[in-house]
Amino acid sequence: MALKIWLDGRLVDESEAKISVFDHGLLYGDGVFEGIRVYNKKVFELDAHIRRLYDSARAIRLQIPMEPDQVKQAVEQTVQANGVVDGYIRLVVTRGVGTLGLNPFNCSRPSVFIIADKIQLYPQETYEKGMKVISATTVRNHPLALPPQIKSLNYLNNILAKIEAIDSNVLEAIMYNYEGYVAEATGDNIFIVRKGVIYTPPVEAGALEGITRAVVIRLAQKEGIQVQEKNLTRYDLYICDECFLTGTAAEVIGVVEIDGRTIGNGSPGPITQLLRRRFFEYAHGQ
Repeated sequence: MALKIWLDGRLVDESEAKISVFDHGLLYGDGVFEGIRVYNKKVFELDAHIRRLYDSARAIRLQIPMEPDQVKQAVEQTVQANGVVDGYIRLVVTRGVGTLGLNPFNCSRPSVFIIADKIQLYPQETYEKGMKVISATTVRNHPLALPPQIKSLNYLNNILAKIEAIDSNVLEAIMYNYEGYVAEATGDNIFIVRKGVIYTPPVEAGALEGITRAVVIRLAQKEGIQVQEKNLTRYDLYICDECFLTGTAAEVIGVVEIDGRTIGNGSPGPITQLLRRRFFEYAHGQ
């Protein structure tokens, strides 16, 4: 069955869902987006995602041509039209059609489109055994160049680091900021555990303010586990007891090796496993 795509105010067949070659989202990566999960037909943390979308848009002076409640309704409508029970939503706002020049104010009207479909997850075996990662040589964008809180359509920085991971035959790469502190993975936030305390880089280090990250922090605190945001170095990753990544697609997944160094005993640790279970229960309303 062909997907129904929400495009600028109406649902269309995917064959009709087209964006102009003059759209600045395509020409310059000028736009913002959110990736959102659906669990049991329920859109996960929708309010938080919509808030972040509007914050990102405001930061780049992009006026979304809809009210937040209208965007929420469009998301729900797209999920229902495609019969998505467990899946993934891509909500995108581009600058819109403009001229062959950088000036965003020559664009007539921003374009909004929503895709709701199945999601490709990591294999179950990866969650059970954990993943290997490397340190990327590609440095995270300087925060004065592009604030990490903006979830923009320009993902080239992350993509270059992802290529390094693929070249090294691993699933993810850890990115560091211009000062050498840990920022995040190419598509996920990172946490480590050391002596029973969870540490994660602060947003100022170059990490996206992840929705799943925030949920996991709350779940950990509910379990009585101390969580601290602090600058982490590569050394901290090398000597930690546990390491895990969080993200919309990844949820909570253990890291068992970095740069050829085994983390902990080489399996996802007890805190990682606990938080994965608690996240599953929370996401599925249990």
